[in-house]
Amino acid sequence: MNNQFLFLIEQITPTRNLNLFYIIIDTIFLIIFTILLLYKKRYQTVIFGIFGGILYLIVDYGGFYLLADSRVILINNQIASNFETFLILTRMSLSYGFTNFVFIWVCLAKDKYLKIWLSLIIGWWIVAPTISELGGEAIIQTSRTTNEYHGLMGVVLVVSYLVLIILMLVKKKMFVNILTLNLIGISVQLAWEFALLINGIRPMNELSIKTLIVNSCVETNLGMPLILLIFYLARKNFNENLSKVAVNENSEFGILKLSRKAV
Repeated sequence: MNNQFLFLIEQITPTRNLNLFYIIIDTIFLIIFTILLLYKKRYQTVIFGIFGGILYLIVDYGGFYLLADSRVILINNQIASNFETFLILTRMSLSYGFTNFVFIWVCLAKDKYLKIWLSLIIGWWIVAPTISELGGEAIIQTSRTTNEYHGLMGVVLVVSYLVLIILMLVKKKMFVNILTLNLIGISVQLAWEFALLINGIRPMNELSIKTLIVNSCVETNLGMPLILLIFYLARKNFNENLSKVAVNENSEFGILKLSRKAV
C-alpha cells in the first residue's frame, strides 16, 4: 500500500469503503427522491440541494484534493488517477451534498412534510450500506485528513456565529434561535456520519468517535449562518414553488421569527 496513504490514516481521517453496487442504488434513490420533491413542488429545495452538491464537489475535489492534498482514493488498493478521483468525488458530492442541503432547507422552512423528508433521507443513509452488501466486497476506499484545515474551519465557525449574534444584539431582536440553528447544522452531518460508522463504510478505530464529533460540530455547521441568509433572501421574494411573493402576502420564513411587514 502507498506510503502516503499509510501516513494519512495515522491522523484524524474520515474514511469510506464502498462498492459499485452502492453507487448504483444510491443514484437510483437520488433520482426517486428528486422526483418526489418536484412532484410536491419543492423547487427551491431541489435547487438548493443541487447547489449543495456542486459546492461539495468544489470543496472536496478543488480544496481537499487539489489544494490541500489531503484526499486519497484507492481502487483495489491502488491510488486512483486524477480522472477516477474526480468521478468518484463527483458522485459522493452530488449524493451527500444534495441530501445534506435538502435536509437543512426543509428544516429551516419547517416544511409541511418535514418528517417524511427526513425519514427518507436518514432512513436511506442507514439502510443503503446494508443493501450494498449484496454487491460484494468494497473495492473503493476514500480517505482524507483534517489536520490541514480543521483549525481554519473552527475560525470560520466562530466568526460566522459571532457575526450573527452581534447582528441580533444590534437589532435588539431575537430573529432566530441560535441553538436551533446549531442543532440543524450539527444533526445533518451527525446523522450520516453515524450511519456510515455503524454500517462499516467508515471503519471503527481509536479515532472514529473523535472524527464523528469534530466533523459533526464543525464541518457543515460552520456554514449555517450564511445558509440562513440565503434562505431568507430566497423566501423574501419567492415562494417554495418559485412563484413571486405578492406585495401584501406574508412569506413563510420557517425558523426565522419574521413576517413580511417586519422586513
